[in-house]
Amino acid sequence: MIQTWKTSLFTFCDKRILSIFLFGFSSGLPFLLTLSTLTIWLKESGVNNTTIGLFVVATIPYTFKFLWGPLVDQVKLPFLSYLLGQRRSWALIAQICLIFMLLGLGSSHPESNILETAFWALGVAFFSAIQDIVIEAYRIEIISETQKGAAASAIVLGWRLGMMASGAGALFLAATFSWQIAYNLMAALMLIGLLTTLFSPSPQVLVFSPAPHLSLRAKPHRRFWHWISSTYGPPLKELWHTYDWRIVLAFILFYKVGDTTLNVMNTPFLIELGFSKLEIAHVAKLFGISAMIVGGFVGGLFLSRFGILPSLILCASLQFLSSLMFVFQALVGYNLSVLVLTIGIENLTCGLGATAFIAYLSSLCSIPHTATHFALLSSFGSMMRIILSVGAGILADILPWSLFFTVTAAACLPCLFLLIHASDHFSYRPSFLKTAPQA
Repeated sequence: MIQTWKTSLFTFCDKRILSIFLFGFSSGLPFLLTLSTLTIWLKESGVNNTTIGLFVVATIPYTFKFLWGPLVDQVKLPFLSYLLGQRRSWALIAQICLIFMLLGLGSSHPESNILETAFWALGVAFFSAIQDIVIEAYRIEIISETQKGAAASAIVLGWRLGMMASGAGALFLAATFSWQIAYNLMAALMLIGLLTTLFSPSPQVLVFSPAPHLSLRAKPHRRFWHWISSTYGPPLKELWHTYDWRIVLAFILFYKVGDTTLNVMNTPFLIELGFSKLEIAHVAKLFGISAMIVGGFVGGLFLSRFGILPSLILCASLQFLSSLMFVFQALVGYNLSVLVLTIGIENLTCGLGATAFIAYLSSLCSIPHTATHFALLSSFGSMMRIILSVGAGILADILPWSLFFTVTAAACLPCLFLLIHASDHFSYRPSFLKTAPQA
């Protein structure tokens, strides 16, 4: 037991946790503006489905966050770095550019110049990915050991509220006014993140060991590979020599199985059972999102009270239970009362699981390579989500729903096995992570 419940609750009152919550909102806001929200705008503008499908390429910067991580870690921005520090200077630049890109995207005309829209959308995704990297590094570096649960909970809650604003909020504005006004107001909401950057405290100073000098007379390809090795080598070596990567990668893979499968396939499953769009909207969306927010908050409290390992065991167990609830739903068929219970457990688990998972990934990161470490780990998690989503769709076409969710439940068991039989790994805290950063 790390803290009392009272102490865990008061952890959320820290001004650094408030900053992390507001940063989470700023991080989640641009995400849907290059995905589902933009897709609806393109469809309304008469853009064909093939072109809409190709717009997923505009979101590729999110997938390759690990490429930008070392820049955020090591490159000092002139003047701004002296005034705001390494993290906040990068955050400020990313947010200013994001506002500019969102205004440009809102003023574009996809019906007449689709390439211009694609350019602005790519810019939004690129600077949004940079902001995400900075914010995650800031979150890890600004908090003390006892605040990691509250910080993970705050970032998840803020991120989901940001997505709600750019999803339902942007659609409401577009329907009431116009797409340009909707995107302009989303750009205005980015000022929340910008003001948070200006008035938040800075983490401790980052210190890097200088890379060995390479003569300018060296051939270009040698200079390039020298830059790659000096940029990516130290953070990768530190991760590799500190943790057992067979356990880390296996855990990320199996932890994502239940979460990804249920998120991807629950809506097609409910439609096949005969639930209407209105029923799905009220139960799976409104009630489900509320349960997810509660789960995120409770997850932060549980992490602060008991630590990472018990929280991960709880979440993995609930993932198993969630899959079994979908098996039960498949057996009873159309039943609103059972649906409320099924969706409630699934979304509560999702909120708890996201908070615990972020806290675990954060525990693997260390100064001064925080941005690079988290970008690498989250990119692997994103890759697993894509692979598992494709596999879940194929499996759902082959198996009946009850058997499909039974297989999903069985796939959650290796995660529990790892947590119980490799518990020393999840409880291990290297000495460089035990020092509380300055406020």
